[in-house]
Amino acid sequence: MPRSGEDARRRLQQAALDLYRERGFDQTTTAEIAARAGLNERTFFRHFPDKREVLFGGEAELRATLVEGVVDAPDDLPPLALLLRAFRKAGEIFEANRSFCEPRAAVIAATPALRERELAKADSITAAIAEALRQRGIGDRLAGLAAQTAWAAFHHAAQTWLDDPAESLDAHLRQAFDDLGALCAPIPASR
Repeated sequence: MPRSGEDARRRLQQAALDLYRERGFDQTTTAEIAARAGLNERTFFRHFPDKREVLFGGEAELRATLVEGVVDAPDDLPPLALLLRAFRKAGEIFEANRSFCEPRAAVIAATPALRERELAKADSITAAIAEALRQRGIGDRLAGLAAQTAWAAFHHAAQTWLDDPAESLDAHLRQAFDDLGALCAPIPASR
């Protein structure tokens, strides 16, 4: 069996997911993950710093895709429209990995240490998106709010997609951003 870096990484991720589902996160060791993947523990640590990180291995690709989507968007798009464009591109990563995403989400939801890591990753990604928006000339306050709002819409769409696979993630994402547009209707002046 080939032992390329990417192959080993994928095998470790799948082994970890399987073991976390079978036995729980706390009851699984890195040595057991490596053994399930047919690798040694040293190989595990060449790819991942700890057993939490094994389920977040695609974060760099996701961040890069989102930042690139913001940076490369046409100049005439308003912030939410360009963010929708960027998140639709990022959604393709999730669509291609649905068989991993669904059980991964369940394991994270059931594991406080993984929920904490997911929140830290989300903060890192939204900070990168906000910085990309700032580089496009969008002010600090609006850039931060837009990045966090778009991430929340994406997270909502992804969960809806996992719960309702009849529609694509892209359809759920477009609906979430349409809903954001509806929420952004002008607030009437108080009397």
